[in-house]
Amino acid sequence: MEKNLEDMMGDDWRVFRARLVMQEQDEAQSVPQTDYESNQQYHNDENLAKQGQISEMLAGALSSIFKSNNKQDHKKKLDAAKTLSNQDIFNGENIGGAISLDCEDPFVSEEELPILLKPKIEIDKHRWAHPIPHVEPGSVLVANEKLGGVFHQTVVLVIDHHEATGSTGIVINRPMGGNLLKVASETESQVDLSLKLAFNSAPVTFGGPVMAEEYSILHGYGEVEGSKKLCPGVFVGGSEELMNEVRLGSFSPSNALFVKGHAAWVPGQLSREIGKGVWYTAAISEDFILRYAGAPVTMDDNKDDLWSDILACMGGNYADIARQNVGRGDMRMMS
Repeated sequence: MEKNLEDMMGDDWRVFRARLVMQEQDEAQSVPQTDYESNQQYHNDENLAKQGQISEMLAGALSSIFKSNNKQDHKKKLDAAKTLSNQDIFNGENIGGAISLDCEDPFVSEEELPILLKPKIEIDKHRWAHPIPHVEPGSVLVANEKLGGVFHQTVVLVIDHHEATGSTGIVINRPMGGNLLKVASETESQVDLSLKLAFNSAPVTFGGPVMAEEYSILHGYGEVEGSKKLCPGVFVGGSEELMNEVRLGSFSPSNALFVKGHAAWVPGQLSREIGKGVWYTAAISEDFILRYAGAPVTMDDNKDDLWSDILACMGGNYADIARQNVGRGDMRMMS
């Protein structure tokens, strides 16, 4: 049972959330399309049923801790414990008033968690995406199909988001022609020569128009010194430490994406843009985020157009938007 629960949660809490979102969508689609009151009644009944399940689960868990709360039984056990004066103190009895209480396993039994042991929805951990109502580090901003200019059909990975200090992000679907050694050598950059040589074959992407001479590194290697964990399996920064790993042969440059420049918003600006529909906010799989940082690509992926691939995976109206606005793909010259 514990193994099943661990498998259900996994190492990525976002996968668990994605599964819940898909389950809610599946349940919503199964609701008969009647009038508003019928739908409200359905949801009210469903909530009451869930509350009942939770109450029964908690009651079962509490009842499984102690078989009896009879005060007389408890007093008898205390009296019996006091008479065991000749017993070896190292067996644990009577130490600090401890007594044996014939307890069952205090953890919830399999019968009490059938809905968790057998998830209704299974998702592809390689390909999942769903809208979220807020901005969080590790989430993405998917450009509205009407947005033009340098951010046309871009996917921006959110690095920081604070209402008081503003927001930063990096574009992850604009790979540039050439590797780090070529791009950083032919354009103005602050990349150290040793880093260029160590990651000479690493891909580069346009990250945004702000501070284009500076580069950051996106990878899934781990939380090394100097890096920041954005979400499970996704990290930014730590190039010096990763350079040592490359030299030791334990990390491949092709699994790192160097990002040229970034995007930035002053306090409140990003929230206003989202409110006006400039961006769709979404949570997406680790492999979507790291597509140009060595993540696997399958036959189901639209490997040349991450923007439309994410929207298609989000389903519903988003999938329609992807079909109706087939663009030029990820490989394009930035203006």
